[in-house]
Amino acid sequence: MPERIAVIDFETTGMSPAQGARPTEVGVAVIEEGRIVARYQSLMNAGAWVSPFIEQLTGISNAMVRGAPPVAEVMAEVAEFVGDVPMLAHNAAFDSKFWDAELGLLGRRRASDFACSLLLSRRLLPEAPSHSLGNLNRWVGLPSTGRAHRALADAEMAANLCLHLQGLLWERHDIRADHGYLCGLQKLSAAKVRALLRASV
Repeated sequence: MPERIAVIDFETTGMSPAQGARPTEVGVAVIEEGRIVARYQSLMNAGAWVSPFIEQLTGISNAMVRGAPPVAEVMAEVAEFVGDVPMLAHNAAFDSKFWDAELGLLGRRRASDFACSLLLSRRLLPEAPSHSLGNLNRWVGLPSTGRAHRALADAEMAANLCLHLQGLLWERHDIRADHGYLCGLQKLSAAKVRALLRASV
């Protein structure tokens, strides 16, 4: 059966749940066989204040969050949507913290490790002038998916980037890079990745 990967993005009130930040929106784009096959998006109300800076960055206001479903309801729903499908995010160190923290409040745990398209792009596209998600996608020539810093648009951008990186590994190195391979690759140093890929040419 073809592998699915659930690409996840959060919009939040701050940088870390350890500092009291909470999510305001979650988006998921599920990829399979080279395309996006399913999507999930919802705003959520965690009772947290959205600062003017965050509102300007994301377009998500306090009024929008107040009218959104409770965070526990949304997180339970998105966890069911993802199930045990392997996960990926761009800068997964950020999104995985919020995923783990919010599921932890529900007494749940994630089902898989996160692959990280930021780490992977640094290893596979070291020549890129920027590895931020929007800049990298424009440099590669991938399509616009909507407003940056909205969860589903960013999840779709990261999904397209993941598919692009998997395509590069297949076309240039004859490597079918499943989620497990990607997780292993991102843990290697840039020099080790270069040596590995040279050996596979």
